[in-house]
Order: sequence, then C-alpha cells, then structure tokens
Amino acid sequence: MKTLALVAHDQKKDAMVAWANAHKQALSAHRLYGTGTTGGRLRDETGLDVTPLKSGPLGGDAQLGAMIADGNLDGLIFFIDPLSAMPHDVDIKSLIRLAILYDTLLAVNEASATILLRGLVSDT
Repeated sequence: MKTLALVAHDQKKDAMVAWANAHKQALSAHRLYGTGTTGGRLRDETGLDVTPLKSGPLGGDAQLGAMIADGNLDGLIFFIDPLSAMPHDVDIKSLIRLAILYDTLLAVNEASATILLRGLVSDT
C-alpha cells in the first residue's frame, strides 16, 4: 500500500473526479489524501476513503510538502490547470519543487496519473 495525494486546480476538479472514478479499484488499494475541495469531492463522489487536508492556499500544499520532506508520501497526482493564474502560485511551485527534490512520483495530468497508477499496480 502506497500513500498518494490527489490535488486538482478548480478547472480540473471535474476531470480529477472522473479519472478517480475510472480508476477507483486501483486507487482503493492505497492510502489517499486530498486537499480541500478536491479531497471532499473525491470522497463524496467516488466513495474512496480520502483523508482531507486543508485547502491548498490555506496550507494544504504545505501539508503535502511536509509529508514529502518527511518521507510520508509516495506519490503526488496534481491535475494542474496551465491556463489559469493561481494566487498561491508560490505554494504550488514549492510543492512541485519538493516532489522533484525528494524523487517523489509526480503526475500532473490524466495521462501521467494513469501511468503512475499502473506502475504502482505492477510494482506490487
């Protein structure tokens, strides 16, 4: 069982819920965390057991960064909206920087998230 974080920008939340529903069986084999609205929607709309964190701009990104730095997060699936300006862009960049620095599995769209999840299934 791996520990995964699921995060999505506002314009990508519907896509995250749809992707999670399509991969519900594989995701249910892992310990899941989600920031703010994304975590709540995933829990409510997919039935997955997602531990909610704070909203990204209110500290959720920092919570995930701390999990990465402490070695408590195996993968980050973050559906990023490249076309929208984010007021907490500094937090997002910090989270991604930590994932890269600590060699944490990182997926930023549906295609890479699917490959990440398939890799976890074949790794067990």
